[in-house]
Amino acid sequence: MTDSTPRIALVFGATGGIGSETAAALERHGWTIRALSRSGQPAGDTTGWEWVTGDSMDQGSIVRAAQGVQAIVHAVNPPRYANWSRLVLPMIDHTIAAARASGACILLPGTIYNYGPDAFPVLREDSPQRATTHKGTIRIALEKKLEDASQKGVRTLIVRFGDFFGPKTGGSWFSQGLVKPGQPVKRVSSPGKQGVGHAWTYLPDAGETFARLMDREDDLETFARFHFRGHWDADGTQMVAAIGRVVGNPAMRSVPFPWPVLQVGGLFNESMRELVAVRPLWRSPIELDNARLVAFLGEEPHTPLDQAVRTSLVGLGCLPSASTTGMAPRTADGTP
Repeated sequence: MTDSTPRIALVFGATGGIGSETAAALERHGWTIRALSRSGQPAGDTTGWEWVTGDSMDQGSIVRAAQGVQAIVHAVNPPRYANWSRLVLPMIDHTIAAARASGACILLPGTIYNYGPDAFPVLREDSPQRATTHKGTIRIALEKKLEDASQKGVRTLIVRFGDFFGPKTGGSWFSQGLVKPGQPVKRVSSPGKQGVGHAWTYLPDAGETFARLMDREDDLETFARFHFRGHWDADGTQMVAAIGRVVGNPAMRSVPFPWPVLQVGGLFNESMRELVAVRPLWRSPIELDNARLVAFLGEEPHTPLDQAVRTSLVGLGCLPSASTTGMAPRTADGTP
């Protein structure tokens, strides 16, 4: 491929948080975006992306959509933690088939669900993956499929992140646990506990990381994995404190997340049951070691915490619009 040849990225989950931010970052880096949606272009869309109709559970439509692309962003999961056993692995099978047919590299946002207590508190790319949850075992199987496919020439880039927050995180712990979208922040409900560290990832930084790595695609291994450190809340209080500062209430304290309510609800509701299952990940400090990523890129994209929180709250409708909305990710010293 010559420098003048356009690079096209097919994005699954382009209306979601990590999918949309990765698409936006790739576009900033010169990629043309082709976004997959079951219903085509969303109403009111202003991205200028090419929207194609397809379903991640329909391999034929996926393979057709991937014709001529150089990257496939696999940023799709069953909503509300439901039907993981039935849907997650077929979805990745279809993505692999599309990548094999097109020659594209698969970009996968990884999670910490793959790991158990024997890998805590610091996760590295070679840490043992022995999950203790059903969801974690599925994620392990998903990545194993990608690793097996890489042995047959299907390239994969996995970047593993902590919990997401950002202006488009409707299904995250930040937007469904700490704050309530569309409402002013009067208190914060924290799933963790004071003294236990937690890893947070600002979505625009995550997207920028994928884009910078793909700028050096020729230097990547066929099956490449990196860990992203993000915002490390060393004692479980820093995210709450940042929210307090941003909304003008520095004395804000968190209230306990209603885990007992979810435990009861989980007797009847699969989504609640899956949420309760990951509670141990909030009771142990879990940090991602980004040494390999920094060695490869020179730095990790990093937006200052208060700026990231403000933009997130504006995007979630918890604060009025502000000039910080839409700022590009910044480096560790705060420069663009």
